This record gives sequence, structure tokens and C-alpha cells, in this order.
Amino acid sequence: MMFQNFYPNKLIRSVYELNWEELSRTYGGVIFDIDNTLVPHGAAADEAAIQLFARIHNLGMKTMLVSNNDEARVKPFAQQVQTDYIYKAGKPKVEGYNKAMAKMGTDPKHTLFIGDQIFTDVFGGNRAGALTCYVETLDRRFFWINVRYQLERGFIARGRRRMEARAHHG
Repeated sequence: MMFQNFYPNKLIRSVYELNWEELSRTYGGVIFDIDNTLVPHGAAADEAAIQLFARIHNLGMKTMLVSNNDEARVKPFAQQVQTDYIYKAGKPKVEGYNKAMAKMGTDPKHTLFIGDQIFTDVFGGNRAGALTCYVETLDRRFFWINVRYQLERGFIARGRRRMEARAHHG
């Protein structure tokens, strides 16, 4: 299928609603996008993000931030949530994802990737072999985010139908 890598494995409303205890039984590492995945675009890490990373770390899972932003954006956020990071990752190229897995000591079968963009986050994560989770964009105030969302809607809907079919047959 030509567009296979554009479909997320999971669709989620929020990273804060996932059952991390259950996920920790299968996945040893989680790669996160930052903006509009963990916090609104450009925001610092809030208490919810700090607590989420502490919870994930307490479960024995490794975490990594992989962002196309520059280090001035990524490093302070990473310090706040106490995790390592890759900036200017060049998503959707797989190199950033592979580097993150190598740093965490995980392989694709045991790594989650969570992001809010189909054409960078999900496409790259799927090509790297990780389980991809598309999270609803936190902040749609910006014109280009809405344009991007309109372009992604078909892939999101198709991903939802595929998940429902797997649940029905599995």
C-alpha cells in the first residue's frame, strides 16, 4: 500500500490519558515530539508534563524528545522533564528516530513514538519501525496548523477505521 507509512498505529486524545503501566509491559522506550504533543506550541514544560515523565521513568521506561526545533527550544524543555533529546532531528527522516532508540537502548518493536503530525511524526516513526501514536494537536490557533490538519484528516480517519477493524477482528 503506497500510503501505509502515513497511517498511525494508534490515535489518542492526549498523552496524559494513556495507560502507561500497561504500555510499560511491552515498551521500554518512548520518543516524544514536544510542541502540540506535550504542551501548546512554544510553551515550557508544565507540571503535567514533568509528572508524566517522572511516572514513565518510575515504570522503568526510557524517554527521549525528538524535535525539528533548535536546541534553544528543546534543551530547556528536556531539562525540565529530565530526559535526553535530539534537536534539529530532520523528521520525517529516520536517522533521528534511530539515534533516539540507540541512546535509549531500545529497538523498534519496543519503542513508542508520539506526535501530532502525520507528515513528519507518524511518517518518520512508521518508517523507523516504532509503534506510532498520533495525538490530537493541543493548540490550533495558528493558521498553518489548521491547514496541515485539513490535509491530514484523511489519514487520521483511515487510521481510525484500521484500528476499529483490528479491534473487531482481534
